[in-house]
Amino acid sequence: MSGIKKTEISTIGEFGLIERITKDTVLKNKSTIKGIGDDAAVLSHPDKNIVVTTDLLIEGVHFNLMYVPLKHLGYKAVIVNLSDVYAMNAKPKQIVVSIAVSGRFPLEAIDELYEGIHLACEKYDVDLVGGDTTSSFTGLIISITAIGEVEKGKQVYRNTANENDLICVSGDLGAAYAGLQLLEREKEVFKSNPEINPDLTGYEYILERQLKPEARRDIVEFFEKSGIHPSSMIDVSDGLSSEILHICKQSNKGCILYEEHISIDEQTKKFATEINIDPSVFALNGGEDYELLFTIAQPDYEKIKSNPEISVIGHITKPEEKKLLVTRDGNFVELKALGWNAHLENK
Repeated sequence: MSGIKKTEISTIGEFGLIERITKDTVLKNKSTIKGIGDDAAVLSHPDKNIVVTTDLLIEGVHFNLMYVPLKHLGYKAVIVNLSDVYAMNAKPKQIVVSIAVSGRFPLEAIDELYEGIHLACEKYDVDLVGGDTTSSFTGLIISITAIGEVEKGKQVYRNTANENDLICVSGDLGAAYAGLQLLEREKEVFKSNPEINPDLTGYEYILERQLKPEARRDIVEFFEKSGIHPSSMIDVSDGLSSEILHICKQSNKGCILYEEHISIDEQTKKFATEINIDPSVFALNGGEDYELLFTIAQPDYEKIKSNPEISVIGHITKPEEKKLLVTRDGNFVELKALGWNAHLENK
């Protein structure tokens, strides 16, 4: 590439990179209903639509084995993919697992990793049906593809939010990122003085949200039982700001979020205060919560209002409107997507 202009990937970020490498993709098969651009692809099947998604986890980029147990890592690697399937309003059925490992991993370490994988499969009624293994010079790499199914017409995309729809989110946000920051802090303490034992007392919840997250199968089951069909949906893997901006961009809409309605756990608030950061920063930009962010028509509010696991945090606005956050003190702040770039600073 001598003499050719070289542009750093960091100048366009993750989302810019995705747009660049997918802009020339052309779908040629009638069986491909939805291709690149959502939480998962959707393929036609005689009886139901098939949902396919994949995710890649790389040691030193997505996880640090200094504080991530291999069993937890295997479990989380599965959950990351199942969450994308649920974000399509679909049910995961199978996974394919491929790994690349270096010589520093003994057989017992691989057993521990797969113990976590099998545990996730058992809990979510998913079959492990194949995969591949190879060697690596750089550590551990895990690639998982999840396959799910959804009744025809019941799948939910990111690009179908409507003006005046309510913006809802499951669970609480920011806990996983708080857990990551806690682990990173204790890692640095250990590196400077290995004789000091980490003090994690009182932060069990945020640690679990980081090390062993869960996918929101219960929310998708609630939709089915309550007769709710979200107008759009995405899972919160890159932070609330990034995810709602995905929905707004692909739906060609604006939005207003209300900071006071964003659910944040008490441990997240406590740790944020301890390190002098506004807890909302964790919720808006942290990511890895794997909650479901979705929009519904206003009449459906009656169906969700009694569910303690769902919060209404805003509404969709006209295309020409900005994407705004109304702060607790009533100020309007334009939402910005940090996503992947924010995570890179903490790996």
